[in-house]
Amino acid sequence: MNTSGIHLHTKSRWLREWVELLSSMRFAISALVMVALASVIGTILKQNEPFINYVDQFGAFWFEVFKAASLNNVYTAWWFLLIMGLLLVSTSLCVIRNTPKMLHEMRTFRDHVRINGLRALPQHSEFVVTGERAALAARLQRLLQQHGLQTRIDVREQTTLIAAKSGSASRWGYVLAHSAIVVICLGGLVDSGLPVKLQVALQGKQPIRGNALIRDIPASGYLSSSNPTFRGNTLLAEGQSSDQAIVSYDDGMLLQPLPFEIALKKFSIDFYSTGMPRAFVSEVEITDKDNGQKFPATIKVNQPLIYKGIAVYQSSFEDGGSHLTLKSYPMRGASDAVAQIKGDVGGSAALGDGSEKYNIEFTGFRAINVEQFAEADISKNKPAASVFSSASKVHADRQQKNIGPSVQYKVRDASGQAREYHNYMLPAEIDGHLWYLTGMRERPGEPFQYLRIPADAEGTVAEFMRLRAALANPRLRALAAQRAASAVQFSEPAKAAEMRAQWNASVTRMLGIFSSGGFEAVARFVLDNIPAAEQPKAVRLLMQVLTDGSWYVWQEARRDAHLPELPRNEANRDFLERALNAASDSFFYGAPMYLQLDGFEEVKASVFQLTRSPGKKAVYLGSLMLVLGIFAMFYIRERRVWAAVTTQPDGSQSVLLAMSMTRKTMDFPQQFARIEQQARSALLPKPEANTEASKAVQKDE
Repeated sequence: MNTSGIHLHTKSRWLREWVELLSSMRFAISALVMVALASVIGTILKQNEPFINYVDQFGAFWFEVFKAASLNNVYTAWWFLLIMGLLLVSTSLCVIRNTPKMLHEMRTFRDHVRINGLRALPQHSEFVVTGERAALAARLQRLLQQHGLQTRIDVREQTTLIAAKSGSASRWGYVLAHSAIVVICLGGLVDSGLPVKLQVALQGKQPIRGNALIRDIPASGYLSSSNPTFRGNTLLAEGQSSDQAIVSYDDGMLLQPLPFEIALKKFSIDFYSTGMPRAFVSEVEITDKDNGQKFPATIKVNQPLIYKGIAVYQSSFEDGGSHLTLKSYPMRGASDAVAQIKGDVGGSAALGDGSEKYNIEFTGFRAINVEQFAEADISKNKPAASVFSSASKVHADRQQKNIGPSVQYKVRDASGQAREYHNYMLPAEIDGHLWYLTGMRERPGEPFQYLRIPADAEGTVAEFMRLRAALANPRLRALAAQRAASAVQFSEPAKAAEMRAQWNASVTRMLGIFSSGGFEAVARFVLDNIPAAEQPKAVRLLMQVLTDGSWYVWQEARRDAHLPELPRNEANRDFLERALNAASDSFFYGAPMYLQLDGFEEVKASVFQLTRSPGKKAVYLGSLMLVLGIFAMFYIRERRVWAAVTTQPDGSQSVLLAMSMTRKTMDFPQQFARIEQQARSALLPKPEANTEASKAVQKDE
């Protein structure tokens, strides 16, 4: 098969060269490889993510590179559509150029070949028989037909040639496979968003950037209702309806009017026994805008609703504005007063007074959270800063657990800077203890880093918050230092007063250092004030002083709250140690308050993907054609057999058999040998009597 392009007979040299290039097989293969590479990029790099996610993950420089090359949206990029178009044109020209040749090869029997040309084939055999040439030719024809070959006889002056063939349908493999690429490219271009790009370029459509109310969107922000293809989304809370889809375009969006209105009546989620979601089900009502007809429908994952050429898929689910009640615990200062905050997901609430004002933006709520936990890496000797880490960063066998509701929100200060938080309503059991997990991240796309707050004997954060506030209270620290010094028994009574005063000062200093920066502040004090050789011993002594003083700080705080003091048993000592770790880590928390979810009224929302994709059927058809074409090319083998009976001067008949295949297989020689043996048996009644008279030439490659 010729892989060069079409040679156009024209005086224009550049047109002739371009047509030859576009119609050549090498150009089509190059375009196909480029499409494949682009598809690999689109698979590896997440598509249609918010720009800030690419900045956070790859940095500002590479984000600009990705944006300039449209790698964040490969399949609708201009260069990808151009390559697809060139591949379509090139493959079409290849099909136009080669299909007539293929069809001609399928029809022809090659019955005008030269006899000497048959002798040049690797598989041929020649022997001499007696009899009438016509009768011998008829026997050979029947033999070849018994092998499933189509035959044609060409009678010449001295020779009768029987040309036979089978497997010509393999030629259809080329036509089907290459036509499949054309059909798939057509379907892909139709559904590629090209119509949307044309509307923006030619009809003055302008993408909407930022947040805007529907009533404020101008006509230029709406796509045509007759738009042949689009892919958009709509989010509906229970009880809401919409007759528009949001189509993403670059860093903005366009609105696509729908021929019907979709209303979400109920959204439900089924779960496995492990707590993992099993099925999302949306019960909707469709209202036809043309005739007002209404009908109910159920949409599930992989079970879309298709109406008026638009498929409505169950894409995902979100919160639809759940009503939340939260408790606000101070994370700075000596106050442990609890405030109550109410808000809705998607809304905000103001918090703070005086110079410190904050805005709480509620961004998400989930009633069920299935997480993977194991024996957490919370070591008693672990540095303080390292405890502030991902809650899922574990090293043992993982188990899936439903740890209850969670809320996600942003804390934005007066300067506009914000951190995002993810708090669980219920404590999670890690390493045999109950912890309240509160995650923080400074930029979207980053994983949350979790602070673990120990739950007290009542399963609340009250005792931790009481201890944290007390450690920041100079009065309580002073009282605790006095009690700690009084509780120490000294061996020399004469020096007891002096040593008690020194112990009091040491406890006061350590509590003050810890309250200013946690264990990190204690570590700086040791490094700056104690010789290196004495630091290990000093650290042990200082930790004993800090733990002893913290115990009395806790008890003084309980006394102020009119609560009885706790016994100094193993359980309370363990809680104190974990609480000190959490108090130290709270300096990395970044927010002046901890919000604990106290109650909620869930409002569910369903995210639908709406598509009009007429090219989908073309892609399916092309895929089927591609499979059939490849099957035909690889599994249907074309065979051609020639049998020539030539009358010799002495009246005998010379029989020449030859065979060829497009792809020679291991059993090719055996096939020819069987045909030859059967031909000899049919034409030579007594093969052994004619051994001396027969001539056989066998040449194998």
